[in-house]
Amino acid sequence: MTVLIAGGGISGLALALSCHQVGIPFQVFESAARMRPLGVGINLQPSAVRELFALGLEDRLDEVGIRLKDYGFYTKKGLHVWTEPRGHDAGYDWPAYSVHRGRLHMMLYDEVIRRAGPDAVQTGWKATGFAQEDNAAVLSLSSRDGQSKTVRGDVIIGADGIHSAIRSQMQPQEAAPKWSGAVLWRGTTQAKPFLSGASMVLIGHEGLRFVSYPISAPDPQTELATINWICNLQVDKADAFRKEDYSRAANLDDFLPAFEQIKFDWLDAPALIRATDEVFEYPMVDRDPLDSWTVGRTTLMGDAAHAAYPVGSNGAGAGITDARKLVARFLQHGLTEDALQAYEAEMLPATSKIILMNRSAGPDKILDVVEQRCGGQFERIEDVIPHAEMAEHAAAYKRAAGYGIAETNDAPPIIPADARFTPAV
Repeated sequence: MTVLIAGGGISGLALALSCHQVGIPFQVFESAARMRPLGVGINLQPSAVRELFALGLEDRLDEVGIRLKDYGFYTKKGLHVWTEPRGHDAGYDWPAYSVHRGRLHMMLYDEVIRRAGPDAVQTGWKATGFAQEDNAAVLSLSSRDGQSKTVRGDVIIGADGIHSAIRSQMQPQEAAPKWSGAVLWRGTTQAKPFLSGASMVLIGHEGLRFVSYPISAPDPQTELATINWICNLQVDKADAFRKEDYSRAANLDDFLPAFEQIKFDWLDAPALIRATDEVFEYPMVDRDPLDSWTVGRTTLMGDAAHAAYPVGSNGAGAGITDARKLVARFLQHGLTEDALQAYEAEMLPATSKIILMNRSAGPDKILDVVEQRCGGQFERIEDVIPHAEMAEHAAAYKRAAGYGIAETNDAPPIIPADARFTPAV
């Protein structure tokens, strides 16, 4: 009995660790020839951190990231709009984290290998399709040197990202990922932390947004931390933008002039950008929600299932939650189609809501309201937007996304600490 996991990203590795935790055999297949720490900063909400702590990763998380304290909104002129606490400071029983995506990924990979052995993840094998034979799922794979093979297991989980081959087979008529017309430029810089020292800030409005937060503790000697930054700029959708070239090196002239104005006494965005060794350019894309993720003994998870705009700090967390929910259903129903259908019935509606909400009503929409009402200039923010309106918008998003304080603290464990998988006889 085996769970075949197509994709060794954060979602796939979280599933591997969750399977191992309860004694479910698994095998991960990853297209990259070797694992490398790619990417820049991401955030983990307490609901996702709770699941990583349940996997015994609390100390490891403190090695690869920092516990976020607060989350603030500012106009492009530097005026304060709204700040709310994060993690423990907000009343959650678990912290929120800001981490380097690559360091988190490599930590999860190292843990899978340490716990399950060096053969648990086979690199250099890309999923190309799936089939079903009697009571088995069949995963088709190809290598970079042209080899191909098939592997049989009880179920296949497509964790192969936004360009998932598993999803493509399920949805052969689906178009390419949908581009919003916005481009993200991202990088990390060594600099002194701002505000509380563990603050995340969003500055500007739709079409011109700057986001920044630290993803490491300050060095004791230099007092410098690794500061993650993101420039979000709306461009003309008619331009011949290479929106499928996800990680090409960027040209500062394409975006820096628009962000020269983001310079305050506590934050100098242009200086952060210019001090960065390597800047990457990404299209802001998502995919429309699907009516189904599951065909027989094969289903989807993470970005393969529900790629959404990167707002709300719930992208990686949603994939981690998928992993835990899947294993909970395996414990209930075995490695069966019933388990996959039960997982889909719970997770598809919730994540579909997030995809649509992130397009139009993400937590940062408060900044757009302020820009529309006053152009980002005011004497008192309460004259522009009442505090109660901002608080309700923030709370409503958390409730809808499934990580409100009460929803997180009061929820029973997804996987009981003593749970063990019992194969069907």
